[in-house]
Amino acid sequence: MDKKTEKCIINKLRTAGCVFAEDEAQLLISEAQTLDILISMVERRATGFPLEQIVGWADFCGIRIKVEQGVFVPRRRTEFLVQQTAALATPGSVIVDLCCGTGAVGAALAKIIGYIELYATDIDPASVRCALHNTTFVGGNVYEGDLYHPLPSTLHNRVDILVANAPYVPTESIELLPQEARNYEIRVALDGGEKGLDVQRRVAAEAPIWLAPGGHLLVETGQKQALQTAKIFAENGLIPKVVTCVELDATVVIGTQTNRMNMNCEILT
Repeated sequence: MDKKTEKCIINKLRTAGCVFAEDEAQLLISEAQTLDILISMVERRATGFPLEQIVGWADFCGIRIKVEQGVFVPRRRTEFLVQQTAALATPGSVIVDLCCGTGAVGAALAKIIGYIELYATDIDPASVRCALHNTTFVGGNVYEGDLYHPLPSTLHNRVDILVANAPYVPTESIELLPQEARNYEIRVALDGGEKGLDVQRRVAAEAPIWLAPGGHLLVETGQKQALQTAKIFAENGLIPKVVTCVELDATVVIGTQTNRMNMNCEILT
């Protein structure tokens, strides 16, 4: 690729509002097999199409994650959810990834922890296809369906860790998202209901049925929603803790299963 053409691509991307135009240009050039394909890729990116969906993959925790058109693209902030989950898991842990999307969280956990017994669910068929591909190396069990519904009942009271990057954007805030999210990612992966807590509430309500004693539920949430999420956890018998990462602008609520009744709610910020 000559410098003049490369400069034209960078200028087009920059004009379209791509903050990292130079890096994106280099990636598109490296991924395109022909000039016609490159032109098509640049045009799609300039109209706001997510870069990861154009090239077909995203870098998440150092893993190349397959990303199909329309699916939720794994965010860097979700690496904090992976870090917090990995700190609680051990080799052989039974882990369930709800709202798994591309399966990025489960794949990253397997890379960090080693052998895990991984189960994952998502309601979107395209996401399930990606998750099947991305968790093949760990022998992940991926199911299409709503939250816990498709999971085998043999997992009742056996799950060491439930992890969920469930949708938590309030419905009225969807239109405020960047266009590459609101226009090109499936809405069900973004919309958390009126206050962004609807899916989290459903996840927490059933968690005690599936968690082993001392097991944990971890969800990513918004910083402004964290205390409400923690309250929902406590209402469902989980001991909640809120952890944040300023660098990644990430917030995770961790709930621990206990057999003791009337446990005081612990909330750390």
